[in-house]
Amino acid sequence: MTNAADLPDTLSIFPLEGALLLPRSRLPLNIFEPRYLQMVEDALKTGTRLIGMVQPNVVPGRDGPGLQTIGCVGRISQFSETEDGRYMITLTGVSRFRVLKEVESFAPYRRCDVSWEGFDLDLEGAEVDDAFDRANFLEALSRYFDERGLSADWETLKDAEDELLINSLSMMLDFDEEDKQALLEAPSLSTRRETLVTLIEFALRGGSDGELLQ
Repeated sequence: MTNAADLPDTLSIFPLEGALLLPRSRLPLNIFEPRYLQMVEDALKTGTRLIGMVQPNVVPGRDGPGLQTIGCVGRISQFSETEDGRYMITLTGVSRFRVLKEVESFAPYRRCDVSWEGFDLDLEGAEVDDAFDRANFLEALSRYFDERGLSADWETLKDAEDELLINSLSMMLDFDEEDKQALLEAPSLSTRRETLVTLIEFALRGGSDGELLQ
């Protein structure tokens, strides 16, 4: 797939709270609910193997969760079935999309009409962040990890490509749902990095309203 015209107008939707998928990044998932097992099986029968990841968004007065406006579609790039009937899959991010409306279907899972307009960069090659100050970024990240008792392979982080580093941390770090959505909706890699730095510095200040580093 190289352009939005190759992508479908309707997607199967997996609403998963706190889960973030970004273009060209990989998200491992453990699938065990019957409706989502069916979704995976249906996706595997298609040539594209696409599943749309969208965070839930509670809508007052509605039965069941609503959906955030923007999600990211992923292709099932790896899968295996466990002895107890679960699927272990890996989604590789393809492109973000905008949810237009939910559509009726006979499937037990949700399906939505979507638009790919405005996300052309997602279908191009890996982005580079020319303004990325990696040394200062890793210093702040080191303090963040120390406060949480986390470890990391710092040599790998130092050598990782800009997009791989920023997107992987955006997906892995323990931010709340609104923050994850802000990272997803960032229009470019540089704005995602700025958002990520702000969130890290905010956490280091204990969630205070003090000045944040950019």
